Formats: sequence, structure tokens, C-alpha cells
Amino acid sequence: MLDFDLAELYEVETKRLNEAVRRNMERFPERFMFRLSVKEWQNMRTQIATASNQQKRNIAVTPYAFTEHGVTMLASVLRSKKAIQMNIAVVEAFIALKEFALTYKELAEKITQLERRHNKQFADINEALKLLLQEKENADDWKGRKSIGYKK
Repeated sequence: MLDFDLAELYEVETKRLNEAVRRNMERFPERFMFRLSVKEWQNMRTQIATASNQQKRNIAVTPYAFTEHGVTMLASVLRSKKAIQMNIAVVEAFIALKEFALTYKELAEKITQLERRHNKQFADINEALKLLLQEKENADDWKGRKSIGYKK
């Protein structure tokens, strides 16, 4: 996402967003943020209405482009209410993801333990299911069967 789009999202001025980035450059490595080249910016301005509709923007200065990591980092750097809410939401999402991963890991371990403990029983059940499926397939095969019922 571009700096001016993020400024709107986080409810700050683009100028303030870029100032916050410059004050915290160590938090924004190249995989988080980069500046568009002049050619990229000109090409974009000719193709996208929102980019070319920036009357207040200095078009001689190319915008920053942020990856998803940079967008997240911006939420921790900016001080607007929206940015703070976004930062809290990101932290809560990571906590929920960690809890889910732990639950998933515990469940996988319990299934593995059950398989080890009852491996013979699972094998027997699996074989019985295969036999039932084969019997059903054979029952559906009507070829060679003598028809029953009234005859004319």
C-alpha cells in the first residue's frame, strides 16, 4: 500500500506518516517498505485514478510503498486512535493464532497417542469399513441377478 492510502486508513496526514517513518527508519527494512522509482510513480499515476487525484501531493516526490509487514509496523509507530486500534487488533490476532497453534498441536499429539495405544483396534475398524464398502458396491451390481416379482 502507498503512504497516502495508509495515511487515510490510519487517519493521519501523509506528511505526518512520512515523518514518523523517517524518525523510525530502523523499524522499516526494505522488506517492509521501499520508495517507488520516478518511472513507477509516473506509470502508476497514469493508470490509477486515486493516485492521480492527489492535488495536495508533491508529485516530484515519489511515495513510499509498504508491504504487509510495513503496514503492521506503521500501526505501532503512529499515534492516531485508528493506528492504536489497529495495533491492538494485530497483537490480539497474533495471540489468537498462537493459542490456535497450541491447541492444534495438543490435538495432533492426542490423536497420535490414541493411534499408538489402539493401533490394532484402529486397523480392525478400518478393515471392517473397507469390507462394508465392498459389500455395498457388490450389492449395487445387479448384473447376473435373477429378477424377482410378478411376470407377465
